[in-house]
Order: sequence, then C-alpha cells, then structure tokens
Amino acid sequence: MGKAKKKPNTSNQIAINKKAQHDYFFEETLEAGLVLEGWEVKSLRAGKCQLVDSYVIIKNGEAYILGSLITPLQTASTHIHPDPTRTRKLLLHRREIDKLIGAKERDGYTLIAHKLYWKTGKVKAAIAIAKGKKQHDKRQVQKDRDWNRDKQRLLKVNR
Repeated sequence: MGKAKKKPNTSNQIAINKKAQHDYFFEETLEAGLVLEGWEVKSLRAGKCQLVDSYVIIKNGEAYILGSLITPLQTASTHIHPDPTRTRKLLLHRREIDKLIGAKERDGYTLIAHKLYWKTGKVKAAIAIAKGKKQHDKRQVQKDRDWNRDKQRLLKVNR
C-alpha cells in the first residue's frame, strides 16, 4: 500500500476569511483584481495563502490589501527575497474606489478582504464593506445557526 494521492483542487476558491464572517456583517461586496508577482501566483496555485487579518486601505486614490499572507514556495528563485506579507495593490474602477472611500468614512464601517478565488485564470479578491458585530449579535447568530441545524435534524427524522 502506497501513500494516498492528494486530490487536485478543482474549486476556484483560494482562501476564505472565516474570522471576518464571524466578526462583521457584510453590507456589500465588490470584486477586485490583484497585482501579484510570479512567485505569489505559484504559491496561490499551491494553496499557500491566509486572509485572517487582512483588510483594505485607500491611499492616494488607490486601494491596497494589507495583512494577507502568501507563503513563498521552497522552489522560489534564490536571487529574490520574497516578502510574504507585503502590501498588494487592488485593481478597481474609479467609481468603485469612490464607493469604498464613502463607505469607509461612515462610522463603524471597514473594508475587509474576505475571499480570494480564480476567475478565468486570474486571481480576484472579494472586498466587503463591513460593519462590526457586537457580542450580543454574535451570540444571536450562533443561536440561529444552532436552531436551523436542529430543525433540519428534526425534519430529517420525521420523514
């Protein structure tokens, strides 16, 4: 018996920020392209990415993603020294950046990168305009989730 072969990743998702889904209500989402280097694309294809503490800032009329971790592969070239947490530029239209600026200036709102995925061979980021949850909101969401799970179990047993 040999080692079990690893299934290739057929999904188009690269990384999801589940912590952001727990801590924020997503008001609206936008799709943005990313400016990446060659080693970063190779690492993303290998699934070496985390979005746990990533967020979006607007600087000089351009959007950037901070806090995303793309771990370099061991086979990366020896003459470059990759920075896994570097600031990466987001590719958005002017009206989308203006919408993000307006949303950011409202009290309690922030810009979160909550998903990275492939779309026609290019890496896209889902950017959310998010409002922070209070502790009682998190408890209520957990109660609703538990109730829906129990309700599905009851319906399944009664069939």
